[in-house]
Amino acid sequence: MKIGYLGPEATFTDYAVRQLFPEAERIPFVSIPECMDAATAGEIDAAIVPLENSIEGSVNLTIDYLVHETDLQIVGEAVVPIRQHLLVHPNHLDKWKEVQLICSHPHALAQCHKFLHKEFKGIPLEHMSSTAAAAKFVQSHPERNIAAIANSLAGEEYGLALAQQNIHDYSYNHTVFAVLAKSGESISIDPTVESKTSLMVTLPSDHAGTLHQVLSAFSWRKLNLSKIESRPMKTGLGKYFFIIDINLKIDDVLIPGAIAELEALGCTVKMLGSYSSYKI
Repeated sequence: MKIGYLGPEATFTDYAVRQLFPEAERIPFVSIPECMDAATAGEIDAAIVPLENSIEGSVNLTIDYLVHETDLQIVGEAVVPIRQHLLVHPNHLDKWKEVQLICSHPHALAQCHKFLHKEFKGIPLEHMSSTAAAAKFVQSHPERNIAAIANSLAGEEYGLALAQQNIHDYSYNHTVFAVLAKSGESISIDPTVESKTSLMVTLPSDHAGTLHQVLSAFSWRKLNLSKIESRPMKTGLGKYFFIIDINLKIDDVLIPGAIAELEALGCTVKMLGSYSSYKI
């Protein structure tokens, strides 16, 4: 099995792949769209990409690309604890407080705002495509006293020294990674007790009270929603679609009945996936 992920090696996404598919061939990609395109083209069996962070919220690039650009389905998700560390080249470990640049993924930098404001106020921050890319950048510039914010796996992979550990602002920091595959693709993941169904719902235009009716379709069936989120349709101001997560795998009665009721209201409904959720 070939599993693509947001690379390079030792990203949090790579860590999720290693936990979910320890025997698979891991193939890194430089961006989320490239990874998803490879799954769409059949170059890989599945793509694993970040979907949501408990601190920073949804990864809009993943959601928008899934909805607008591909026909991939969510076939599973992994919830991974995020532990951010300050990594430097071993040559500069004793001078870590004098770093001249700190680089990482924008989400990682935001997750460590309090630490950075306290210890490195005024020091430039540089955005990278991933935390591992930042670690790789520090490794490739041993002459510069710079630092990366990344996980311990990246530190080991790129031979960096741990200057400060657990520098994230909040102790409960988790990221959800989606496992994406073409419809009908068989992806075997260990069973779990938690399940979800994700829908994309577009409301009819100029119809007062439709969102209330949509929510009522789930409420009276006692279907628990774990998320409802709006995203722009990209067709004009004021036009949105909704991502709705239901805490239940697709069944024969309740969810199909809710979908039929939504469509009777004039809504457009697209199934994004019915899958299991894994806590790593």
